[in-house]
Amino acid sequence: MAVALTNADLLFSAEARPLSIARALYAGIKDLPIISPHGHTDPRWYALNEPFPDPAQLLIVPDHYIFRMLFSQGVRLEALGVPTLDGAPVETDGRAIWRLFAEHYYLFRGTPTRLWFDHVLAHLFGIEEPLSAATADRHYDTIATLLQWENFRPRALFERFNIEVIATTEGALDDLKWHQMIRDSGWEGRVVTAYRPDAVVDPDFEGFSANLDRLGEITGCNTGTWAGYLDAHRQRRAFFRSFGATSSDHGHPTAETANLSDAAAQELFNRVRAGSQDERERKLFRAQMLTEMAKMSRDDGLVMQIHPGSMRNHSASAFQKFGRDKGFDIPARTDYVTALKPLLDCVGLERDLTVILFTLDETSYARELAPLAGVYPALKLGPAWWFHDSPEGMRRFREMTTETAGFYNTVGFNDDTRAFPSIPARHDVARRVDCAFLARLVAEHRLREEEAHELAKELAYTLAKNAYRL
Repeated sequence: MAVALTNADLLFSAEARPLSIARALYAGIKDLPIISPHGHTDPRWYALNEPFPDPAQLLIVPDHYIFRMLFSQGVRLEALGVPTLDGAPVETDGRAIWRLFAEHYYLFRGTPTRLWFDHVLAHLFGIEEPLSAATADRHYDTIATLLQWENFRPRALFERFNIEVIATTEGALDDLKWHQMIRDSGWEGRVVTAYRPDAVVDPDFEGFSANLDRLGEITGCNTGTWAGYLDAHRQRRAFFRSFGATSSDHGHPTAETANLSDAAAQELFNRVRAGSQDERERKLFRAQMLTEMAKMSRDDGLVMQIHPGSMRNHSASAFQKFGRDKGFDIPARTDYVTALKPLLDCVGLERDLTVILFTLDETSYARELAPLAGVYPALKLGPAWWFHDSPEGMRRFREMTTETAGFYNTVGFNDDTRAFPSIPARHDVARRVDCAFLARLVAEHRLREEEAHELAKELAYTLAKNAYRL
């Protein structure tokens, strides 16, 4: 049955020759298993395997792509059910939240959110009518009913989505109890964790000193000393590896790195541990810790992901009221060439180390990132990320990096999402964009068609699996 909300030629060229090639490439890879090596879905979903809550709690309340757009147009976050830090009342009626969203759905015209959401409505819930104020209640009732069915529970959807492996992301202090429960359940779905140490490497992270105390309690290491602090990280990384982790993830404000002597690093740690308010020292400590994490990755094999360049919590008042991850993280200009040199001088020529670089600063693609990844064995380029996880962002990424870094210094696609139902939609968009790009190269006689078919599979599946050692 034809689905009204999506088109079979979505994101393909309108010209006959590249359209025909793109269709053939896509047909060969559209049903490949999904490798989801970096994301933020909740492991408790897979551990408990309980029915998802109402449609609003599943699809709207956790998705900052959705509520940041609505907020920009005057819709209050409380009206969308976004919880406050102080427990002040917010809307809890899922139908009211859904109606409000549907009334404003037109705001997402032309955005990737619209592509993803229509894909979810059509392919997951079988809905063919566009979402609007007039159809809101019908759609809500359809989705609410389906969410009670056994085959719409998290594990069933994991299998229906053809996910081969998914990585969640947990902080360094997490006990990984949900991953333990998944393991104990005997379910065969592969859900692994990833090590995110921001709370214990960033002196500006709220509660940093207490976080280091807790790190010491968990590991039995003396996190009042530089040596003990590093040992604590090694222990936690080993613990995460025991739950399948193959990567670490680092969300620093910049890509700045440092490579201090042991004595200088110890002195710096002592000052930061004592609560230094010197901004230069705090920045230097973050920079040193990126290099320390890279050295640990060289030793223990965890793939290192660096996600710099977001000014987190740009609105102080929103942060104070709602906390982190509420849509107010804004891209900033990011230097890589100078910033990464200390780390690269230390480990950049290591062939067994993989450091995956992401950016929110597209001006760095051709000027900095592609040339760096095109020569340093340790470096790979992560896909178009966050604000650029979009058809145009993906096209720009390929256009600006391929000529210098090639395809094989990139790592395929990762969805980086909290919105579980959107995972197939996001991977489908990435596969379509890559097939369209490859089709253009074939049509321009820059690539043989058989090579394009090989590359389509690499970009959709193999590169991510290999880069993340999954």
